[in-house]
Amino acid sequence: MPVVKADAYRHGSIEISKILEAEGVKWLAVSNVEEGIALREAGIAARILVMADYLPENRPLFKEFGLTPVIHSLADAVTAEVPYHLKVDSGMGRLGVCESPAAIALSVAATPLEGLMTHFASSANYQSPQTDQQIARFESVIKATGRPRYVHLSSTIPVAYQRTDAWGNLVRPGHAIYGYVSPSRGGPEMRLHVKPALTWKATVLSVKELQAGALVGYGGIHKTAKPTRVAILAAGYADGIPHRLSNRGKVIANGKLLPILGAVSMDLTTIEAGDLRVGEAVTILGPGNDAQDIARIAGTISYSVLCGISARVKRVYVD
Repeated sequence: MPVVKADAYRHGSIEISKILEAEGVKWLAVSNVEEGIALREAGIAARILVMADYLPENRPLFKEFGLTPVIHSLADAVTAEVPYHLKVDSGMGRLGVCESPAAIALSVAATPLEGLMTHFASSANYQSPQTDQQIARFESVIKATGRPRYVHLSSTIPVAYQRTDAWGNLVRPGHAIYGYVSPSRGGPEMRLHVKPALTWKATVLSVKELQAGALVGYGGIHKTAKPTRVAILAAGYADGIPHRLSNRGKVIANGKLLPILGAVSMDLTTIEAGDLRVGEAVTILGPGNDAQDIARIAGTISYSVLCGISARVKRVYVD
């Protein structure tokens, strides 16, 4: 059940879903009803699980568009009119039912329960007992309710590190679908090897020579130590370049890493030019400077880097 929420981590949910469906995927997961409807209107026929949007005003839409809700409370479960998956809060402290296994079983006995699911809080940390505790809690609910048709616990990490006791009969890879697996802490060898699907490029709008001592960008936070050739890129923080890359980040041009100079602006970013010319493409995110590399410099996570790429950045899909 690949996760294509947040516009497929900004890769483009419709195009990605078409590719996944063509590869034989039977389920897709989104966050809200609007995301599910967009896929249906684009012709996606796979089952679609809506993980976080069972609000009263949206409930008629699940039947209309053939969407499957995730329900997070027993009060909603007992009134459900369509097949649903019940989320168990096994220790994340976020969405999901917290009642005892017996209470859960009693409440859902006469409902159209199709699946049970949970979500791990620390699956990459093999030095913590939390994941084992969550599995045990979830298994107690399965035992009490009787195993429904679908049982799913795992996103990318338990798949990549083959924690098979956490697989159930569905898994929900997200990050890995787009070419990323986070490192584990004290875990076994990674068994799933992927590479990033997305490369992000921007065009050089202008190239100029600055004298030694020139200030660059808002606040003048970069001062040239010598005469410097700079290039201005047609992308900024409104496009998704993290502002925290100001005077710290790098881009790739002609196989070389070039530094970002000064503050990242809303629509523009200044870099050391090297031998660049106007109209050439510079790689903001790609091999040698992927989302994990950028995240380390920006003090964030690779998910945030990918999801931060603006909708106004043009997507081009290639075989």
